[in-house]
Amino acid sequence: MNATTSLTDRYVWAAGRSVPEAQRDELERELRERIGDATDALVDEGQAPADAEHAALTALGDPAALAADYIGRPLQLIGPRYFLVWWRLLKFLLALVLPIAVAGITLGQLLSGVEVGEVIGSAVSGALSVGVHLCFWTTLVFAILERVPAAPGQRGIDLEWKPEMLPQIADDGRTNRLVDLVSSLVLLGIFGVLLVVQQFGLPWVDALSSMPLLDPALWSFWLPYFLVLIVLEAAFAIAVYVRGWTWGLAGINLVLGAAWVVPGLWLWATGQLFNPAALEAVGWPWGEAGAVIAPIVVVVVIAAAAWDVVDGFIKAARSQQRITAV
Repeated sequence: MNATTSLTDRYVWAAGRSVPEAQRDELERELRERIGDATDALVDEGQAPADAEHAALTALGDPAALAADYIGRPLQLIGPRYFLVWWRLLKFLLALVLPIAVAGITLGQLLSGVEVGEVIGSAVSGALSVGVHLCFWTTLVFAILERVPAAPGQRGIDLEWKPEMLPQIADDGRTNRLVDLVSSLVLLGIFGVLLVVQQFGLPWVDALSSMPLLDPALWSFWLPYFLVLIVLEAAFAIAVYVRGWTWGLAGINLVLGAAWVVPGLWLWATGQLFNPAALEAVGWPWGEAGAVIAPIVVVVVIAAAAWDVVDGFIKAARSQQRITAV
């Protein structure tokens, strides 16, 4: 949404997102009528329309509290006084502190040289421990504050709600693109690191702990080629996030897919992809199963690449339809 979205639109959206979808249309309709009537009354009294709208929304109060009252859902964990402050602070702490704590635990374990399984276990247990502590201590503090009366004439930490605190209406399409961008960049980063790290062996695979999985001869051209492709894929993901899917970007996605699949399958089929010593160490082609596994791998790779290309064109078509509709 753009900057011209009215305060009423933002208020109605903020209230509506807190109620079940079945009740949302009715609430939004009632709210618009209520806000409109209150605004018109203030305009009749001589206020400017913008000031009248602001005053009407201020009188209504926090949209989350209004929505909770509408559906009969009390906003309280221990008491109602600070519920919304507690809830918003807790979500902020979980979103900020928890990832940092998990990243720190994971980095410390990796630097200590522990096995991958132990790293994952420590990260999961650490996330649970930090999450429990955040929830417990934050809730305890608010439980105490709930029982401490504010000084005369003061609201305590329960800040007075104002229309300026309304969130902007979320652009669902851009939100989805942000999820795609983050997941793409993370996966590309992991893949790029693995391409480099495998040259020194895979410590979590006993048979390959001291030898590269891919043929070292590929460093003469193909592995740098794939690393460049990773950078181009990252730039492509950013372009999709910024502009949304277009026919041009769908075409670029087709070219990038072919740039991965064609040389990759050619190297696989000609026996140039993997280090022969690594295959011997792991026992490839695993006896008679090799004759079945190789075609399955080819079919899966081609099918996945084809679907990615088709999905890109489908998203481009939907994006064009939305633009046309607007």
